[in-house]
Parts: sequence; C-alpha cells; structure tokens
Amino acid sequence: QCFPVSTVRESTGLSQSQFAELLGVSVRTLQEWEQGRRAPSGAARTLLRIVANNPRVLRDVA
Repeated sequence: QCFPVSTVRESTGLSQSQFAELLGVSVRTLQEWEQGRRAPSGAARTLLRIVANNPRVLRDVA
C-alpha cells in the first residue's frame, strides 16, 4: 500500500460512512484499512489510487 487510506478519504472531504458506501465496502472494512489492519485489494485498491490522484472523482458520482 503506497498511500494512507485515511489521507485519501480526508482529501475527498467525505465521512467514513460516505466514503465506504461509494467504494462499496462496509465502514468496518474501511476502518481496518485506515488502521492498517487490512489492505485494500483488487478493484478497491485501483479505485483508491484513482481517488488519490483526483479527490473530486468520488464527489462527481456522489
């Protein structure tokens, strides 16, 4: 994981519940990612990479 998930989420201005919903994961999963207990994989990791580069992208679909 090359970026802190919490930093990516905070850059969007979204709450944990909003961010989790848009990523299609539970708030618990998001919290585990943010705390480093688990790492996102597959499509979630790719989407997080996109959001890291363009924080507004999720706002556009919200």
